[in-house]
Amino acid sequence: MFSSRFFAFCVVAVSLISTVDAADKKPLKVFILAGQSNMEGHAHVRVIDYMGEDPTTAPLLKKMKNADGSYRKIPHTYISYLTGEQGRLNRPNREVFGQLEIGYGNQGGRDYDKPGEKIGPELAFGITAQEKLDQPILIIKTAWGGQSLHTDYRSPSSGPYVPTEEDIKRGRFDTPEKKQELEEKTGKRYRQMIEHVKFVLSDIQRVVPEYDPEQGYELAGFAWFQGFNDMVGRNVYPPLPEGSDQNQYAKYSEWMANFIRDVRQDLDAPQMPFVIGVMGVGGEIEKMEPRQQRTHIPFRAAMAAPASMPEFKGNVFAVQTAPFWDEELAKIDQKRGDLRQKAYLLRTENKNHENADGKMSKEDQQKFLKEYEQKLFTQDELDLEARAKSNAGYHYLGSAKTYSLIGQALANALLESGK
Repeated sequence: MFSSRFFAFCVVAVSLISTVDAADKKPLKVFILAGQSNMEGHAHVRVIDYMGEDPTTAPLLKKMKNADGSYRKIPHTYISYLTGEQGRLNRPNREVFGQLEIGYGNQGGRDYDKPGEKIGPELAFGITAQEKLDQPILIIKTAWGGQSLHTDYRSPSSGPYVPTEEDIKRGRFDTPEKKQELEEKTGKRYRQMIEHVKFVLSDIQRVVPEYDPEQGYELAGFAWFQGFNDMVGRNVYPPLPEGSDQNQYAKYSEWMANFIRDVRQDLDAPQMPFVIGVMGVGGEIEKMEPRQQRTHIPFRAAMAAPASMPEFKGNVFAVQTAPFWDEELAKIDQKRGDLRQKAYLLRTENKNHENADGKMSKEDQQKFLKEYEQKLFTQDELDLEARAKSNAGYHYLGSAKTYSLIGQALANALLESGK
């Protein structure tokens, strides 16, 4: 029989072990990812292996796969992702969640009984965060394609959307029905984002089975990756007179700053680190044509501006994504655009091109275009396109390599802020 002294010793020992275990449990690190189509991610899994051809991204690819070449679930890393059903804006939202792996990119055409086929920045983000933190991580992602900051993600402090001169000129909101539609749309994605974050945090074990409520959680960072719809929104950001020293997109900076303040307030996280992924579609500014520079220079500056505001010093950061643009793929994409243009000119019997007299049949045009393509592309270019590119330029050419470098950079910015 055990003596009472020995029994007492065991009780004390167990108590001490439990105390140590509780002390060792760190708060769950929660990261929020939000934005539009490029936060969704449009890189098809068929182009992931291309990452292995570059020493910079080969290590990331290795971490995405098991030894047998199958895609792995990232240990102790979980995700809840809210977007439109099958990636569609006109369908109800649907959440997909589980242990982080491939398939948490754009959900377009998704068969939900099978793994998803696209990735965005989230996969490399989670891998990078897990490697550096070595503890359970939860990513809460909300993203919808084609959404703006000026309307869809407009946060409460920015007030209602006020129709611009161009809106009024075109009669965009000149009926009660249109005004009601605008009122309902304004801030809708912001509200859905906040609601979803709170919903996930209300029952974390649903998404993170290993979560222990006693350890609690910490909102460790917010990554924002959006911008294309605002950059091309000339009705909201009209061009300024030539010679003006103002930024055409100054309102974006103002609304972005409001967004940061409102997110922190609504989630009760006043010092939560925040990183802005500055849109880099098209690559480095100096390599662009002047007409492109006139748009990209001021817009990128407006996106990054909040990071320089005194009130955000040390906890809001801007990450330039242009360095991750794939120039080789972009050159091929330009040629692909030339081919599409040629097809259009033949079809419309353009007077300066080969079918000016309209005598070419559809079969003749197809034959011509096939021969034109063979002259336009080298076989090496076609091979590279097939294994590395899966979408259009405004989606970073659907490059898994590019999206992964962006995800890695966003994670590093947030993780460095915590040191």
